[in-house]
Amino acid sequence: MSQHGPGRPPAGAPPYRVPAPPPRDSWRGPTRVEPLPGTTFALGYLSVPPAVSGMAVGSLVVGIASLLVTTLVACFGFSGARAGWGGWVAGAFAVLAGLLGLAGVALGAASLRQIRRGAAPGAAEADRRTGRGLAVSGLSCGATGAGLTVLVLGSVLAVQFG
Repeated sequence: MSQHGPGRPPAGAPPYRVPAPPPRDSWRGPTRVEPLPGTTFALGYLSVPPAVSGMAVGSLVVGIASLLVTTLVACFGFSGARAGWGGWVAGAFAVLAGLLGLAGVALGAASLRQIRRGAAPGAAEADRRTGRGLAVSGLSCGATGAGLTVLVLGSVLAVQFG
């Protein structure tokens, strides 16, 4: 007789793991089945869920980065404005923040165009894209970051040279 009861692993053995059940949407039947003439086979077309636009995600990431670098422009600019080095450091970070903001706007506009266009007729269903909210958020964060960068840099230069 064994020392362990039913359902228990022997001493020193790793515990049994019950695999998780598959998700409900893991199996979808074919959307269309076309028989192949002259054979007993058929061609099944599976449904593919739309994918999130990578440009929309990139737009949001770059737009948020623009806002964060704008914060650096303000922090370094105002803290060093009286010492005379604030404008230089703020200007260097302002170039980065401006480029990030413009990239966020460009990626957001391009991804909105991609999402609006949709899949071409006859293209695979995987060519459909979603993520309009991400694209709009990235576009607005990028535009706000670029605009705030100009305002903060102007303020820093006014404090330093004024």
